[in-house]
Amino acid sequence: MNSQLKKGVLELCVLSLLSKKDYYGYELVNEISKDIKISDGTIYPILRRLNQEGFFETYLQESQEGPPRKYYKLTNIGYQTKDQLINEWTAFVDGVNNIIEGDENND
Repeated sequence: MNSQLKKGVLELCVLSLLSKKDYYGYELVNEISKDIKISDGTIYPILRRLNQEGFFETYLQESQEGPPRKYYKLTNIGYQTKDQLINEWTAFVDGVNNIIEGDENND
């Protein structure tokens, strides 16, 4: 998949996952990697930027497997942004599908 296209939807993926439960960074990478091929280096800059924009809060939680983990928790603005991005994504996908299906009908 084109890397620019992938980067454009990862923000939505992060916000969508965080709307369901709190995650720590590596856990988010693993969850997204189940469906989209990504690397750690792709997600952490997104997390930093979204955190700076106030879309979630962070907190530390002790881990039995090492140092405390930094968890991400969606804020109200994060939930609102996720809903807005889902609406935009749905409209975009519908438009692309109309174009693709329209091309098939013109063959």
